Amino acid sequence: QVQVVESGGSLVQAGGSLRLSCTTSGLTFDDYFMGWFRQAPGKEREGVSCISRSSTHTYYADSVKGRFTVSRDNAKNTLYLEMNSLKPEDTAMYYCAAGRSAWRSCSSSSSAYNYWGQGTQVTVSS
Repeated sequence: QVQVVESGGSLVQAGGSLRLSCTTSGLTFDDYFMGWFRQAPGKEREGVSCISRSSTHTYYADSVKGRFTVSRDNAKNTLYLEMNSLKPEDTAMYYCAAGRSAWRSCSSSSSAYNYWGQGTQVTVSS
């Protein structure tokens, strides 16, 4: 049974930092590209960042470019999202997802992902 579990969400002041983690089990981690998505109340789910299987390719949404850094440790089956200079508009539920494709390096589209976590809440106060 595949499990995807996010952690690290919290309440933080604007300008602060957080590090989200995502651990997986039941799948061969380095067979999957990984992504971070977020969804704020009343808004659609947004692709925040993704990383290819060997970390050679990454993607960032324009809204987080220069502030967020995605990384993975294949030996620990863990994905990370380092978030700096947080803004109130970063407030959302953050989800981790795993996707597998013979030809994709990674994707900002939720339809490309096979497995999802339950999410971790990030709240940024002004």
